[in-house]
Amino acid sequence: MTPSNLFDLTGKVALVTGGATGIGRMAAEGLVAAGARVFIASRKAEACEAVAAELNTKGYSGTAEGFGGDVATEEGIAALVAEVQSRTDALHILMNNAGRSWGAPMGQHPYDAWDKLLKLNVQGMFHLTQSLLPLLLKAARFEDPARVVNVGSVMGEVPKGTATYSYAVSKGAVHHMTRVLSNDLAPEFITVNAIAPGPFPSKMTDFALGSEEGRAESAKGVPLGRVGTAEDIAGALQFLCSRAGAYVSGAILPLSGGMQSAAPISIFNEDL
Repeated sequence: MTPSNLFDLTGKVALVTGGATGIGRMAAEGLVAAGARVFIASRKAEACEAVAAELNTKGYSGTAEGFGGDVATEEGIAALVAEVQSRTDALHILMNNAGRSWGAPMGQHPYDAWDKLLKLNVQGMFHLTQSLLPLLLKAARFEDPARVVNVGSVMGEVPKGTATYSYAVSKGAVHHMTRVLSNDLAPEFITVNAIAPGPFPSKMTDFALGSEEGRAESAKGVPLGRVGTAEDIAGALQFLCSRAGAYVSGAILPLSGGMQSAAPISIFNEDL
């Protein structure tokens, strides 16, 4: 029952897509810190190699390997799967983090934004999971399931965000896909969960959170009064991927400081 046993990932092999920056990098470090062997993949191979090299100097019990991988096309997914297969014959953890965003106001939101976002954020996520299923099944055990963790968003839960129509809808699709996949894969001893982050500093959110002032302004909309940190992501992944989270599947874990359940006023409009 000790944390060292409940959250230990020693001997586990993980793949984190989009793992060179932002939430993916935070998750990769959390998994390496818990003892896992972590593959970090994104379209920018050199960035992944650099992050892996940095993590390997931190004295964690796990290790990292970085390489290129594109989840936006069928050919890219096939190449990424082949690369993973060349490095391991079983995959214990898949974190589907690769994604993109788009913001444009109503009346100006372009037609092709929907195609680009749905192709990567939803279609690519599903097809990569499906293609890696044989490796996940090899790692799956009754008492220790293989794990899939999808990255959704608080904007896929509640209508918050400015002009992010295609992004918000794609993340809502990720959440429902998580439940559908959990229903199908839990009997195969593969858990499927999603995290739904609120504001976290990353390249994707740099326009709003790239400064102290921006982070302070964003924090005003978070009930807990701050934006997310690397520890928040790392802790969630360590839980979902270890013995501590082995009985959790089909969950959408909110990592948004309470934004997913906040309401602007009381239903009775009384003074509080």
